[in-house]
Amino acid sequence: MRIYTTSEGLAKENTPGHLTLLDLPYGDIGALLRGAGLQAVETASVRSMVPLAEVELDAPVARPGKIMIVGYNYPSHGDEVREARGEVDLPDDEPNFQIVAGSAVIGPYAPIALPRTASEKVDYEGEVAVVIGSTAKDVPTDTAWGHVAGLTVINDVSARDIQARAMSGDLTMSIATAKSFDSFKPMGPCMVTADEFDQGNLALRLVTRVNGQLRQDDNTGTFVHSIAKLVSYLSAFTSLEPGDVICTGTPRGVGFFANRFLQPGDVVEVEVDRIGTIRNMVVAP
Repeated sequence: MRIYTTSEGLAKENTPGHLTLLDLPYGDIGALLRGAGLQAVETASVRSMVPLAEVELDAPVARPGKIMIVGYNYPSHGDEVREARGEVDLPDDEPNFQIVAGSAVIGPYAPIALPRTASEKVDYEGEVAVVIGSTAKDVPTDTAWGHVAGLTVINDVSARDIQARAMSGDLTMSIATAKSFDSFKPMGPCMVTADEFDQGNLALRLVTRVNGQLRQDDNTGTFVHSIAKLVSYLSAFTSLEPGDVICTGTPRGVGFFANRFLQPGDVVEVEVDRIGTIRNMVVAP
């Protein structure tokens, strides 16, 4: 099931290109998950049918309670780090993660605003994002997928100069700060429910383009840590709650290693098979 948060309320897409607007008292999918849950979508009354192109789309989850950012989850990204920095020890036995601000989320076509305090080295990271559907605390891997509401597309935009300061030991900065600026988490265009995917064979192609130029092209089938492993692992550190979001990592091709950072007027597209495409223009501070 494809569920959208729109300017007209929640909607589902039964017919490609057409939305069924639902009579539900929730402003976004996050509120739905914290309230009646996904089952309410199945039984909700229909308000109207509208073409998808005629409705303004918002982020599926407007304000996640928390966003968990996972690093080095594609082997290809680990390879590009090693190629640039030499043989460095990257975490692979356990996921590497940060918690960033839910206020960074914007809609699938909203502008990415370069921050005034860190506008020179802003970078993209196309990713698949997991939306949590029910509270997970200390859950085992074999039941963790049951806590997933669905998947969506996200761009984990990062201020690399802030990130570099944090990684060099500057205690006034953190990696989470580099990823928490307003507008740094474009998300959408919809959430596809977990029952649409085979968790044991999750092979979704992810592509990122900047101004139409291919920058990233990989597949979730190469994940170092499965989504179930990530949910289980993260739930040992903090309770994952309905509407929380996990960014599952980015593949090779980020701008940092080619010294190609985002500039005003750039258009970044992140596309994931079976979910959709987000498209965001970069604007000046």
